[in-house]
Amino acid sequence: MAKVAFLGLGVMGFPMAGHLVAKGGHEVTVFNRTAAKAKVWAETFGGKTAPTPEAAADGQDFVMACVGNDNDLRAITIGAAGAFAGMKRGATFVDHTTASAQVARELDAEATRRGFGFVDAPVSGGQAGAENGVLTVMCGGTENAYAGAEPIIAAYARMCKRLGPAGAGQLTKMVNQICIAGLVEGLSEGIHFARKAGLDVNSVIEVISKGAAQSWQMENRYKTMNEGKFDLGFAVEWMRKDLSICITEARRNGASLPVTSLVDAFYAEVETMGGHRWDTSSLLARLER
Repeated sequence: MAKVAFLGLGVMGFPMAGHLVAKGGHEVTVFNRTAAKAKVWAETFGGKTAPTPEAAADGQDFVMACVGNDNDLRAITIGAAGAFAGMKRGATFVDHTTASAQVARELDAEATRRGFGFVDAPVSGGQAGAENGVLTVMCGGTENAYAGAEPIIAAYARMCKRLGPAGAGQLTKMVNQICIAGLVEGLSEGIHFARKAGLDVNSVIEVISKGAAQSWQMENRYKTMNEGKFDLGFAVEWMRKDLSICITEARRNGASLPVTSLVDAFYAEVETMGGHRWDTSSLLARLER
């Protein structure tokens, strides 16, 4: 058992922090900007709450975080009453936010200066993966920092791997989102084409999902897409945030992302249709408006 803090109790963080208690058996203290949500979490799982990230981090062996973006992450780490001010030497900060590689390297350097470890550890698997404790976790950081954090992360992960130094986890998450963008657009166009061709979509997917076209998106999203239901999982506005990070990094490292840039523009069109909070499979709605 370890002493752990968890900062950020959104749709991902709330169940992840819960698994640290229920599956990991750890002593957990949580912080959330909306204190009422932290209170609900504590009543549900039996942990403690803290009024600030600094107070939550005080004396903990590990501090986990899952917030919105780079600015949110800086605010809870090095901002006023931030977690870094409360962390003890030898502790480890694990960031599950999908953020830039740049902020990961920045915070790793600051953590090193202060005498504790840092692991950037963005996740894939969505709300369902968080609730079921089967997330894929992509990590960057020193070997020692990762080795210490891995058994803690195991409470909500089915796959966890160190990919390199600080920032490598965020870069890997970018690869993940780049691949998803193309897959969802391809599936959307396939369903759209099948309909226009007069084919039964369910029968078509039953056949092609057993061949080379198979993907997680096809297996898990085609039925709801075919029914026009776009209220499952990862929201368009969140995906656009992630793709913006990918495109910005590509400008920095020289990678060419023509399909990713195009799909991002398609998602912008979905937003103009009122689909900010529709899930990412709503690319189909754009084709059929």
